[in-house]
Amino acid sequence: MFQHLKFPLFFLLTAAMLTACGEVEDTRPGQPVKHRQVAFKEIVKTFEPMGVMLRKETYKADKFLPMAEALLAKRDGPWDYFGADTNYPPTKATAEVWKQPEEFEKNKKAFITATDALLVAAQSKDKAQVEKAYDAVHEACKTCHKQFKER
Repeated sequence: MFQHLKFPLFFLLTAAMLTACGEVEDTRPGQPVKHRQVAFKEIVKTFEPMGVMLRKETYKADKFLPMAEALLAKRDGPWDYFGADTNYPPTKATAEVWKQPEEFEKNKKAFITATDALLVAAQSKDKAQVEKAYDAVHEACKTCHKQFKER
C-alpha cells in the first residue's frame, strides 16, 4: 500500500539525519568557541599559501613578506577565547588545555616565537632561512595539535 512512498520517504529521512549531524552551534554569550575557531581558520588561510609557495618552488620574497606580516597580525586572535568556561561543544580543543594550562601556554609561546622568526626570515628574503622558519611554525602547530586538539 505504501510502496510508492518508500523512495521519497527514504530521501527525506536521510536529509533530516544529515542535517541533525551538522556542526554544533556555539550559543553561549559572546560565542568564544566560535570566535577562536574562526581565528584559527584565519591563521590557516594566511599560513597555507606560504607553504604552497615554498612546496611548489614558486617562492617570491616580495610576495612572501606580506603573508608573514599578515600571519603576525592574526596570530593572537584565538588565545583570549580559551577561557575557563569554554570547554563545550563545538570545541575541538581537548580537556588538556584546561588541565595543563602551563603546557598549553608553553605551546602558545613557541608558536609566537616561531612566527616572529618567520617574519625575520621573510625580511631577509633568504629562501633557506624562510623554509627553516616556516617549518618551525608548522612544527609548533603540529606539536600543540597533538596534545590539545581533537583529531
